[in-house]
Amino acid sequence: MKRLLAFIFILPFFAIGQSVRGTFSPAEDFTHAFLYEATPEGANYVSHGELNNNGQFEIKIDSSAAPGIYKIVYAIPPEENNFDFIYDGKETVAFNFSQDKGVEFTESDENKLWASYLKSMDMVNQTIINYYEKDGKDKEGFKAVFKVLKDTQTSYEALAVGRLASAFIMANRPYIPSEYEDLSTYSKNVKTHYFSQIDFNNYILQSSTFLTDRVVSYVFNMVEKPTNDTYKSLIDDVANAIDNKDSVIKTYLLEVLWQRFVSEENHAVANYITDKHLLDLANQTGNKALAETISSYKNTSIGTKAPNFEIVSSETTTSLHNLKGSEYYLLIFWSSGCGHCLNELPKVKELVANKGNLKVVAFGLEEEPSRWTQEIKKYPDFIHTIGLGKWENPIVKSYGIAATPMYFLLSSDKIIMAKPYSFEDLEVVLEDL
Repeated sequence: MKRLLAFIFILPFFAIGQSVRGTFSPAEDFTHAFLYEATPEGANYVSHGELNNNGQFEIKIDSSAAPGIYKIVYAIPPEENNFDFIYDGKETVAFNFSQDKGVEFTESDENKLWASYLKSMDMVNQTIINYYEKDGKDKEGFKAVFKVLKDTQTSYEALAVGRLASAFIMANRPYIPSEYEDLSTYSKNVKTHYFSQIDFNNYILQSSTFLTDRVVSYVFNMVEKPTNDTYKSLIDDVANAIDNKDSVIKTYLLEVLWQRFVSEENHAVANYITDKHLLDLANQTGNKALAETISSYKNTSIGTKAPNFEIVSSETTTSLHNLKGSEYYLLIFWSSGCGHCLNELPKVKELVANKGNLKVVAFGLEEEPSRWTQEIKKYPDFIHTIGLGKWENPIVKSYGIAATPMYFLLSSDKIIMAKPYSFEDLEVVLEDL
């Protein structure tokens, strides 16, 4: 609290520079705007403003605030409800924002220049599309269309000299053919030169969403109806485009792609990224948390064999892989100190009672065994084993367990068939067994 009070009292002595102000509409859909300074490592909170009844706010910026990329967060979750803007330390930034229309800058030459450039390039690109869709063989027309593209790019590069927006305009410089190319050749060359103008080590680009947007667009929008093999080739292109000296940004961008394929439940491509690129990069950069995350995901992907572990009881010692005699196995990670577990395990017992082709393997995550020893007496038909150390237990890390209870349905060969997220999901999965 003392540190907070000191911070509050110091604030009035800071010199005020420019400001960020905006109007959100419809006003009733928004309450606050939060200002962050974006960096390659993340985002640092600066200040916030409360919206008035007209959806307007203003945040004063300290005169010592560094020029660069800043971010406005306007709703939760913050990672989905934000936008970047350029702040040069000299001019006020003002904008109008709505969910339908996005952001429109009304003050700030930097941001208006970048927005104008994007709009102009969209118009030129549409002209190129129209040219190829109409005929694509008129060489004079070809020359005229691409002269406009070159003149537009050159003009904006000149306007951006000395501005932060120049980093984006230069990085976005398109491929411009020097002589006539049919659509197939032009498309191939656009793909080949897609990353050729980008300096992945540029601080401004790293602080913005530009690199992420560029990489995601390349992998997911470059080819129509891509197969997994196509995705793998595009991912390799991304990795090859980034110099190995830029291992931190390379790791980050490949992790973004990995997360995208995980969210789409494309285990094959997600694990390809891990094996071909990401695990080595995580180890090189000392990112232990990432290495553990992607490894546990691979270990527990549907279609892979579940990681083995020892099963010890008073009668015998065996292992998961050595269990025999059942068509299916339901592996449950639980804890005697977990309220959700104590609520769901009786339901699981009832659910599997009439399923003679399924055995339950209950792995208890515990700090000490006394309470677990009492709880397991309620489930004499389950196969029980204990993992001391709880969250630090190596089996927990192998399976990527972040919460309990967690379910895995295994085949007789211990191949992972399903990973029900909740008891309701488990009911659906077991319904037809």
